[in-house]
Amino acid sequence: MGERYVSEPRRTIRVQTALVNSGQRPHSSIMTDTTDLTGKLLIAMPDMGDPRFDRAVIFICAHSADGAMGLIVNKPAPDVRFSDLLEQLSIDEGDQTTDVRIHFGGPVETGRGFVLHTSDYKLGAGTMEVAGGFAMTATLDILEDIATGGGPKRSMLGLGYTGWGPGQLESELVKNGWLVCDATDDILFGRAAEHKWTAALKVLGVNPLMLSASGGSA
Repeated sequence: MGERYVSEPRRTIRVQTALVNSGQRPHSSIMTDTTDLTGKLLIAMPDMGDPRFDRAVIFICAHSADGAMGLIVNKPAPDVRFSDLLEQLSIDEGDQTTDVRIHFGGPVETGRGFVLHTSDYKLGAGTMEVAGGFAMTATLDILEDIATGGGPKRSMLGLGYTGWGPGQLESELVKNGWLVCDATDDILFGRAAEHKWTAALKVLGVNPLMLSASGGSA
């Protein structure tokens, strides 16, 4: 969960916010026939050893034989407001600016911003469409559009991302590190951060109180 997976385009969202220092982790060489998880949610099991991912819910933006990339959607970035971010990036805030929740997206490249949003907004090559009616844009253009009221219907911004090298996510799934469920608008954009982990488990019909911390199954 510490692999660099995303190349950097022009006009990338760069912020001066230090959140978590992350060391790169060696990836596993194990490769399985795990289904493509693009557009799915990963739900951290209770015995997740890394505190950065304690009760984390991660939206998978891309998954292939080359690895995977996702954004944590339930860990708000401390002391970072959207209005302050716009000011830092010299983007004027208009009368129709929609407030955007800012989260810690993961330990890789925490100085970069990634906007996860509904697919009603598209910016050509600057937008990566994801399964399930969601998309991700990582250029300043989307923030400028949000500031003028022309952005997506629903969105959140992740600082940094979570990356896996080839076979690493598959290995963690085999070891019961994560549960997988479908992503919904409500979980991504509607629920308060502290309720998303429980809400994601309920999509699977799992009672958090009955979840085994070691078995990986309900």
